[in-house]
Amino acid sequence: MMQPRLPRLALTLSALALLGACEQPTDPQAELQKAMTAQTKQAMAAGQGVSNSTVPRKSADFHPVYLGIKTVLLEGDLVDFVVSMKGARSKADVGAYAACAAAQYALIRGYGFARHVRTNVAEEGGIWRGDAVYTISSALPDGLLTIDAEVTVRDCGAQGIPTI
Repeated sequence: MMQPRLPRLALTLSALALLGACEQPTDPQAELQKAMTAQTKQAMAAGQGVSNSTVPRKSADFHPVYLGIKTVLLEGDLVDFVVSMKGARSKADVGAYAACAAAQYALIRGYGFARHVRTNVAEEGGIWRGDAVYTISSALPDGLLTIDAEVTVRDCGAQGIPTI
């Protein structure tokens, strides 16, 4: 009587293994985090210094003009950062400027971390504008796109990106 259970168990385990191999729906933020992780590994393999910041590295022909940061406390630990700049290479440069602002804001308020919620970027007439929302917290928040404020502010300074 015990023989039928073994094939049933093997069939169940096989089915679970197949389900585990199914492709999961893609999440844009998760894909960004995977790409950032791959870049970090490549930089470490090349012996370059890395941080957990999303700040892109400067190139010789990159001369941005940072036009300012507007900070709006939305509710509790939710903060909106509106940044403007000229000479951005892509949306990533605008996002980095907003991340630098969020990191500095977290430190000013006595917090050590921030988590990216969303960023909208638009370019018109050579002026790039970013509208980014972050949560700030004293402990490392849940989520994929978190930043250590102290490390990020230091990296922003090294890259010449203002934080205020």
